[in-house]
Amino acid sequence: MAKVSELRDLGTDQLEQRVHELDDQVFRLRLQKSMGQSDAAYKMRGLRRDRARVKTLLRERELEAERGAAVETEPAD
Repeated sequence: MAKVSELRDLGTDQLEQRVHELDDQVFRLRLQKSMGQSDAAYKMRGLRRDRARVKTLLRERELEAERGAAVETEPAD
C-alpha cells in the first residue's frame, strides 16, 4: 500500500500512469480469483484502495487547477 504523502510527491502524469497500472493489476487478480486462487481477494482490496487514493489526488489537483483559473478570470475592482 502506498502512503498518501508518497503519492503527493508524484507528478500528475505519474499518478495517471499509476492508475493504469493498478487497473491492470486488479484485472489480473480478478482473473486469478475466477480460477480459484484464494489470496487474490485479499490483494484486490489493497489495490482498489490504492487506486482510490490516487484518483482522489488527481481529482484534488483538477479542482485546484479549476479554482486557480477561476481566480485569474475574475475582474479586479
